[in-house]
Order: sequence, then C-alpha cells, then structure tokens
Amino acid sequence: MMQIDSAVDKAYEGKSFKEIMEAPVDALQGISPKMAENLKAALNVKTVKDLAKNKYVRWAQAITTFGELK
Repeated sequence: MMQIDSAVDKAYEGKSFKEIMEAPVDALQGISPKMAENLKAALNVKTVKDLAKNKYVRWAQAITTFGELK
C-alpha cells in the first residue's frame, strides 16, 4: 500500500484515500491556504480530486510522460 502520509498535512495522516480526495486541496503538503484560494479562483480547484482531474494537470502529465519516452 502506498504511504500517503508523507504527501498530506498532519491533520490528514491516517485518513483513507477517499477522505483525502474529498479534502481541500491544501490538505496536500506544500499547498498553503493562499495557494488553495488561488487554485480555486484560477481553475475552480477546491479538492484534491478536483486537482487530480483538472484538464491542465492531465495535459501536463501526458506531455511529460510522452516527452520522457526514449
């Protein structure tokens, strides 16, 4: 099983993946409440799930995946 605790703030350690995906995006380590506000304003990202499903994030992941192929 993936150790997700190192990727989330202390308040979310030990929570299930389902609970974390529905949590505010600032539940992720390194994302401050101000950054979360900016993501909401710019991209309508409110939850971890919203961020993961965001089309710009998915496009960037696809470009990077294919760009790294040898």
